[in-house]
Amino acid sequence: MTTTQVKPLTAGTAGTPDRTSSLRQLMQVQSFQILLVLLAIFLVFAALAPEVFPTWGNVRQIIQNVSILGVLGIGMTFVIVTSGIDLSVGSNLVFSGVVAAKVMQAMGDAGWGTAAVGILVAVGCGLGWGLLNGILIAKAKVPPLIVTLGTLGAALGLAQVITGGVDIREVPAVLQDTIGYGNVPGTTLPTISLVALALILVFAVVLHKTRFGLYTFAVGSSEESARRVGVKVDRQLISIYALSGALAGVGGILSLSQYGTTAIAGQSATNLNVIAAVVIGGTSLFGGVGTIFGTVVGLFIPAVLQNGFVIVGVQPFWQQVAVGAVLVAAVYVDQRRRAAAARGHSSKTEGRKRLFGLRSS
Repeated sequence: MTTTQVKPLTAGTAGTPDRTSSLRQLMQVQSFQILLVLLAIFLVFAALAPEVFPTWGNVRQIIQNVSILGVLGIGMTFVIVTSGIDLSVGSNLVFSGVVAAKVMQAMGDAGWGTAAVGILVAVGCGLGWGLLNGILIAKAKVPPLIVTLGTLGAALGLAQVITGGVDIREVPAVLQDTIGYGNVPGTTLPTISLVALALILVFAVVLHKTRFGLYTFAVGSSEESARRVGVKVDRQLISIYALSGALAGVGGILSLSQYGTTAIAGQSATNLNVIAAVVIGGTSLFGGVGTIFGTVVGLFIPAVLQNGFVIVGVQPFWQQVAVGAVLVAAVYVDQRRRAAAARGHSSKTEGRKRLFGLRSS
């Protein structure tokens, strides 16, 4: 009688994670792929303009420019994960900033008391538009594209009615000095970027580590299945669009702080820029897939391109061409990945059917 020796399990064999396979899986994550693209773009510009582009002063400017879009990108990530869309964030930002500026102007003081009221007003206005979007989408069953396209025009139109089309330039100095142009004490990191970073970290935890985030992914994966397992889909959708609106309100007060004006005509492309960044970062337009980290990386790509083109003397309009190409590529990769996953699921289902058929015969 012969005996069979069993070899001990070693790294790379079944039962133990293989570093090579882990690296391969990491390379297949879209947000990581986009990070590599961002690093490649950065290195190219650093090589072309080594005395200017990679300096902290220039990098600091890029980070500051991305901060407001980063706040908007948080809410947009939640929305797109549910397979929705929010075209109104730019107009919501403008409206919230206009109303907040009007209130602070009427109070006639430049201290923190007035600034605090302005912050609450801006967030409240943004929250109101977000709730309106969510209710119309969840309860009235109007498609998100139509609802947010309507509120895009309505919010911007009301902002122009309130101001007569003339920007308000009276913003409390305390906002500009501490948030808009100030640095974190003891560092050269912009305060506005710290605010954005704090919100990004908080809502990254909410999306990936809490029940609210789990329900968000569930709604995006299959709204009907989410209902069947007890998720209150309507309430979830209203909450998500309200979150997106409130963050647009935060963006409104940050914009006032940074630019010292309401900038009514300066946010026309903000919604599309944010949506593009979220999708480039790996959040699927079909819902159910997305990360806050990917969104942040997606936001930096157009910012680095624009900054780099200006420094090396290339027309910045090429940024739009490059971002468009990356956006189309990101959606194409997402579609291929979903098609491959669907084929794999179909093969497994067919295999189970054959197995059960053999057993029953």
